[in-house]
Amino acid sequence: MRKPLVMGNWKLNGSIEMAKSLVEGLRNELSTDVDCDVAIAPPVVYLDFVKHQLGGSNIILGAQDVGIHLSGAYTGEVSATMLKEVGVTHVIIGHSERRTYHKESDEFIAQKFGVLKEAGLVPVLCIGETEAENEAGQTQAVCARQIDAVINALGVQAFNGAVIAYEPVWAIGTGKSATPAQAQAVHKFIRDHIAKQDAKVAEQVIIQYGGSVNDKNAAELFTQPDIDGALVGGASLKADAFAVIVTAAEQAKK
Repeated sequence: MRKPLVMGNWKLNGSIEMAKSLVEGLRNELSTDVDCDVAIAPPVVYLDFVKHQLGGSNIILGAQDVGIHLSGAYTGEVSATMLKEVGVTHVIIGHSERRTYHKESDEFIAQKFGVLKEAGLVPVLCIGETEAENEAGQTQAVCARQIDAVINALGVQAFNGAVIAYEPVWAIGTGKSATPAQAQAVHKFIRDHIAKQDAKVAEQVIIQYGGSVNDKNAAELFTQPDIDGALVGGASLKADAFAVIVTAAEQAKK
C-alpha cells in the first residue's frame, strides 16, 4: 500500500524567525509516529537552518528546485549534490510557476528529473493543465505529454521511488479546487498512462494532488483511491492548518 506524502511548498515566503516558529509549531502539532510522510520545502537560503530546526523529527527536508549542472560557471544555480549535502531528500521540479515564469520546457524538466535520480534524490514532478487547456478538454493530453518527456528521456523505471504532483494550474492560488471526483479521474488517468509502460511502477508511484489543498477539502480528496497526499502551498505556512491536512491524509488511508 502506498504511503501518502504531504509536502509543504513555502514558495517565496519566510524569514529566519518565521522558519523557526513554523517548524516549532509543526513539531508541536504533528505526532512523532504519524503514518504519513511529511515534508517541507523552504526557500533555498533557509535549508540549512531548517535542517537543524528539524533535528530529531520525522519531517523530511525538501527543496523547491534544482539546477541541471553539478558545478561550473552557472551563477545563481544550486546543484543536486549541494542540496543533498545539506540534508535535502525531496526536490520539487516542473512547478507551474517555474514553467510559466521561467519558461521551463518539458524536456528541461526531464533533465532535472534525471539529475535528481542520479544523485539519489526524490523528484517531485509537477504536472497539470492551465485553465484554457482544461476548458479545451486537453487535461489528459497535457499530463501525458509532461509524463512522457521523462519516460522518453529516462525510461518508465525512472518513476520508481519518484513522486508526481498533479496541479491543475487554474486551481493554484485562486481558491478554486477540482472536486474530489475530478481530481481522482485525472490521478487515475496518470496512473493508467504509466501502467501502459509498466504496471508495477504505476502501482507504487506516489501521485499527490496540488491544487489549492486546505484543511477544509483535504479529507474528501484523500479518500480517493489514487490520491496519495498533497503538495500544499499557502496552507503549509500555518502549522495548525498543515497538521489538519497531514492528519486527513493519514486517516484516509487507514
